[in-house]
Amino acid sequence: MEDDLNEAWDRLNAANISEKDIVVGISASGSTPFVLEGLKQCRAHHIATGCIVSNPDSIIAGQADYPVEVLTGPEFVTGSTRMKCGTAQKMLLDMISTTVMIQLGRIEGNNMINVKLINDKIMDRGVKMLMKKAEIDNYNEAKSLLLQYGTVKNAMEKLVKNHD
Repeated sequence: MEDDLNEAWDRLNAANISEKDIVVGISASGSTPFVLEGLKQCRAHHIATGCIVSNPDSIIAGQADYPVEVLTGPEFVTGSTRMKCGTAQKMLLDMISTTVMIQLGRIEGNNMINVKLINDKIMDRGVKMLMKKAEIDNYNEAKSLLLQYGTVKNAMEKLVKNHD
């Protein structure tokens, strides 16, 4: 698939990509055709682009509005990019996604207040967070509020609105 020149753009279109988005291409070598063609198509359609690559002055970095070159040097095991390159790229993606979550208002302090309640662990974390923020002593009461409003953020907004 990484050699398919149309696949990236097809997938981006399927995800309803638009000029409101930023597409970040990831390639250890900086020359993967899938990534390169995807960025080229984005630029042709006025969609902002970034990249994370591990070679300096790569062709992919040349197609990105916001290139990031993480020069990790040769891998201990030749061809095993998951070791240094993959780890460095994952760390950058974690930083990018955390920054985006903060800017979108989904994090308050160091709490994810707008997380989807998809499992028991996240539900429990949300209930305890709501109990602390709203000074609620009863676990079931906090859980009921969380289920009613869907997120800690929404529950807190409703509690503040009802308090005023």
